[in-house]
Amino acid sequence: MDSLITAAARALAAGDVLGALKRVGLRDDAPALALRGIAMAQLGDVDRAKALLRRAARAFGPREAVARARCVVAEAEIALVSRDLGWPVKTLDAARVALETHGDHVNAAHARTLEVRRLLLIGHLDEAEQALAGFDPVPLPPALRVNHELVVAGIAMRRLQTKTARSALARARRAARDADIPALTAEVESASQVLDTPAARLMARSDQRLLLLEDVEALLASKALVVDACRHAVRETGTVVSLARRPVLFALARALGEAWPADVPRGALITRAFRARHADESHRARLRVEIGRLRWALRPLAGVSATSQGFALVPRRAREIVVLARPVEEEHASVLAFLADGESWSSSALALALAASQRTVQRALDALAAAGKVQSYGRGRARRWLTRPVPGFTTTLLLPGPLPSD
Repeated sequence: MDSLITAAARALAAGDVLGALKRVGLRDDAPALALRGIAMAQLGDVDRAKALLRRAARAFGPREAVARARCVVAEAEIALVSRDLGWPVKTLDAARVALETHGDHVNAAHARTLEVRRLLLIGHLDEAEQALAGFDPVPLPPALRVNHELVVAGIAMRRLQTKTARSALARARRAARDADIPALTAEVESASQVLDTPAARLMARSDQRLLLLEDVEALLASKALVVDACRHAVRETGTVVSLARRPVLFALARALGEAWPADVPRGALITRAFRARHADESHRARLRVEIGRLRWALRPLAGVSATSQGFALVPRRAREIVVLARPVEEEHASVLAFLADGESWSSSALALALAASQRTVQRALDALAAAGKVQSYGRGRARRWLTRPVPGFTTTLLLPGPLPSD
């Protein structure tokens, strides 16, 4: 590695993108192309960055397997940050194996972190935890420790383990100070704000209030019977009845939970569950059938009793029934929730993350765009959606290995 390449790598590691480009901007050899690709990614020119990294990978000789693998890792991070979740995972895994085989454990660890971050984005928490099991981040450089701890915090937040999340974020904050890269510090602070932002809305006895993530954790650990409108389930102290695939039953359960301890008239239940403006005998017959199904589904947790006017939910052990809902409920809220991270998403990536068809996601995006809630840029397969102007590239790409003096 010549002096200019070394100096450019040091500049990138310190977050000095323009300083790196001054040193390698006019060079077309493979290491310079790779460093230029990383620099362009950090400046936000993702398409140019991908092209440069692919040129660099082709320019490296057949004996330079490590350099080619590093290019693959860098391109994978660009794909992750630009929410190209369909990027070939097997290619990244092969690059990680090559790096481990040749002793480049730092970049191999970075590749593993990218794999876990992708699993986290698409909601595969068990696989993400399995990939992190037994991994020791202590030997990593500070910038990579930040990414590792952010992943740990992200999993903990989704598991509603707020103490674990706060501990991971504290470690990430210390590592970011050691790395002395402003973009990483900003990323940690942005992740920390999730713990101090309302995560849900509690509805109990006609009262409503917003809950932080740790409040939600405490509620689910309490002895209350919770009708969870965030996950479409009914739960109590470890027992969970999922109604995610039974929307009519969940609509009935939620209506009964919101009214508890009072009952809900039959006409209101028909309107709520079947969206019928005028109830007739067929609707009433269908309501009786669905109430019977709800009784059977909720039998471990609660009963559904008939009253003179309608039906009421009766808990078996819990002293209280509450409803847990999203802070703001509107149509296509799930799509907006993913776009709220400030990154630009493709419709295919959203479909993968939401486990929905791409056409369903496209219809939702079109409706949100017509309402002025989202915007897009690009055309065709390059089209991306976001809720605010295109964000900066805040993560650190690590292509060169440890420098000789490190």
